[in-house]
Amino acid sequence: MSILAILFLLLISTATEAQRRSSNITLGSSLTPTSNSYWPSPSGFYAFGFVPQHVNSYAIGIFLPDKTVIWTANRDSNPTVPDDVVSLLLSTDGRLILRRRQGLDNHLAEFDHPTNTLLPGQRLPPGEELFSSASETDYGRGIFRLKMQNDGNLVQYPINTPDTAPYAYYSSRTSGTGGNKVLLMLEGTVEIPIPPSPSSFLSSI
Repeated sequence: MSILAILFLLLISTATEAQRRSSNITLGSSLTPTSNSYWPSPSGFYAFGFVPQHVNSYAIGIFLPDKTVIWTANRDSNPTVPDDVVSLLLSTDGRLILRRRQGLDNHLAEFDHPTNTLLPGQRLPPGEELFSSASETDYGRGIFRLKMQNDGNLVQYPINTPDTAPYAYYSSRTSGTGGNKVLLMLEGTVEIPIPPSPSSFLSSI
């Protein structure tokens, strides 16, 4: 390889690295409510910003390059951004704020809890749950919940049902074995059983 080619590759590599470093979000930055308004992660694999919700509305969330939403703000109340929102602001003290036309600001929920997706490195502690989305364009809670029970059994139930066997749509059958087998399933070391069709539950919800 020629010296010129090597220098060219080094320049590209340096420019790419500089671009990754500069993709960190600075305090005081803001976004406007449009579908192409977001902040990318340094790797470019994740993005945070506005995502379409229902028709002509937006939610705020974290999504993948193919626009698959993996976390949504204010999901337990109403993920839809109010019509009078003019910007999403990362304040100088590090808070995420929805700025509204009349000067009223809303502080967004933090990222303490996953909504419907676990990412690499995240754990679902005993007693915690994930909830399906209502649809591909509605990021509110859907009809299923996935619970890590205290006995180490990962069980999927319809919402608003007791944590008992008759209501279980899917179970990892790891009761009494702790979380080790579930962890192996999530890592792909142990095969995850295919759950049954949910059609039998849909008519009762």
